Amino acid sequence: MKSLVELYKIGCGPSSSHTMGPEKAIKLFCEKYPSATSYKVVLYGSLALTGKGHGTDAVLQKTATKPVEIVFDTQTGNLPHPNTMELFALDGEKTIGSWKVCSVGGGAIAVEGQASITPPEVYPHNSFEQISAYCRANEITLPQYVERFEGVQIWDYLKTIWQTMKQAIDRGLVAEGILKGGLGTERKAKILFNGVHPEETTATHENRMVCAYAFAVSEENASGGTIVTAPTCGACGVLPAVLKYQQTTKDLTEQQVLEALATASIIGNLIKTNASISGAECGCQAEIGSACSMAAAAVAQICNMNLDQIEYSAEVAMEHHLGLTCDPIGGLVQIPCIERNAVAAMRALNAVSLATFLTHTRKISFDTVVNTMYQTGKDLRTEYRETSEGGLAKLFHHKPQ
Repeated sequence: MKSLVELYKIGCGPSSSHTMGPEKAIKLFCEKYPSATSYKVVLYGSLALTGKGHGTDAVLQKTATKPVEIVFDTQTGNLPHPNTMELFALDGEKTIGSWKVCSVGGGAIAVEGQASITPPEVYPHNSFEQISAYCRANEITLPQYVERFEGVQIWDYLKTIWQTMKQAIDRGLVAEGILKGGLGTERKAKILFNGVHPEETTATHENRMVCAYAFAVSEENASGGTIVTAPTCGACGVLPAVLKYQQTTKDLTEQQVLEALATASIIGNLIKTNASISGAECGCQAEIGSACSMAAAAVAQICNMNLDQIEYSAEVAMEHHLGLTCDPIGGLVQIPCIERNAVAAMRALNAVSLATFLTHTRKISFDTVVNTMYQTGKDLRTEYRETSEGGLAKLFHHKPQ
């Protein structure tokens, strides 16, 4: 399993697989072929179908060091991954180099025939069952497990990650206006944050605050602002929202939050390793479901729950997102994406509440539900896997302006 540095990445929205991945690919490709007079990029699958809405073409043009021609090929099938692209380096009319790249989610890419680009394995275990057994045998917690294989320097990295998350919340809570793209989507985080109701209870206050934080980060992402993939751009609001609320209401130290981030990273890493965090590959269950699962594990860590309770929290959170489709209207990461972040943040808290009482009754392991999510995602029709050809995206009949 790879380093959590490959999971938590700081970048600009709105999509880790459609903007951050292609941005990384074209940057590396230009460095590989600096003598080219121009470049050509052919986008396939989900990259072609929703690339306009996600801003794939814009980020490629911005990042390429020479003129770049972009082709949206929506017809070619039998792809190695739904987010596949081909890059060509040209010297006049002559092709001097090419790459086939898969943007596999969370800003990560896989380049055919370029093994050196693949990050090294850091963790020796690839299932929660293995990790749990190791932690029990060595009498360590999940955050201690992370430190053991990442090194003590990981806490400095996580501190930067948490600072970036908080900054995204702060910016989002004061921002106003309409998000670009033509949907007329109004920013709602500030409305939620300041919308005190005369009959507000403790429960409704929690709902409002958690949702305000989730909206804040998700709206920053949709506007192309700087966020952290957790595990993706489209699901970036879930984990920061629950952590911000927990820190605010429980007066947590920074180290407690960082340890929660470390625990969440184990969950996200396992999903990324054994299934997928790509909406184009497995639907929104792979993005929002994964984020919810990570957030539930983080809160369970904050509550000093044991390994079984942390596992149950993460399992419940994922299990009840199974089958969730990815159908962004107009290929924009706005509707239903922003609202889903808020709903998933609240669901993470509910999962932890269940784990408090019911962990001893559980029948399904976290590893099983991850495998189930992957199989379910593969069974989803392509229209419901970030192509904007089905569901809300189809019925709304919108094309981005």
